[in-house]
Amino acid sequence: MPTLEPVPAFEDNYIWTVHDGRSALLVDPGEAKAILTWLATRRMQPAAVLLTHRHADHVGGVAEIRRRHPGIAVYGPADARLPDVTVAVGEGDVVVALGMRFHVLAVPGHTLEHIAYVGHGWLFCGDTMFSCGCGKVFEGSSDLLHASLQRLAALPTDTLVCCAHEYTLDNIRFALTVEPDNAALLDWREHALALRRAGRPTLPTRLADELACNPFLRCAEPALQRRLAGPRGGGGFVDAAATFAVLRSLKDAFG
Repeated sequence: MPTLEPVPAFEDNYIWTVHDGRSALLVDPGEAKAILTWLATRRMQPAAVLLTHRHADHVGGVAEIRRRHPGIAVYGPADARLPDVTVAVGEGDVVVALGMRFHVLAVPGHTLEHIAYVGHGWLFCGDTMFSCGCGKVFEGSSDLLHASLQRLAALPTDTLVCCAHEYTLDNIRFALTVEPDNAALLDWREHALALRRAGRPTLPTRLADELACNPFLRCAEPALQRRLAGPRGGGGFVDAAATFAVLRSLKDAFG
């Protein structure tokens, strides 16, 4: 079975790799130096590149990777703003690389072209979902992002969620402002703190744990709906999409 391994880049990015000790699949290599150094140290060759969306911290290293490794396949959304994509993929497509199959899901909201890759128990979700959080809405609407997160939430609960950023502790701080009595969230805070103190990543997480802790996946929970309705809903219930919109606006103000 290939090995999953995150490679740190910039201040808080992870470039996810899947490798067999000889070749590696690279997901969202935003920084060339970090991933090329990792490959050279491990004496591995890149097998293919998977891109989730166009933001520079996810694609910035691709041109240099292609220069060093001409002919490498770069899978990504069909978008003119992604000139280094050599194989455009979208909803329903299957990427076959390093002997593995990854299904492509359209998950717009953070950006309109955003896609995710699912296979072999792993979810590479870019900036759509973070541990205890989700991406900002740069394009589209909160309804669009909420629908995309609902698609991811319906995956098998033992799926490992490979988020692109180490935002976990900040996201937990916010999550506790809206679910202060969530026991699973309080436990995750202690475990995440211990991991970071030890210099270890908090990712990947299990989808089951995100369903228990991530407020952006819990917008159908009556207690959370009541808390966020407040004066807006006269103390009554609001639907999950409206709850998500309120939650996202509160997180935007939170920082």
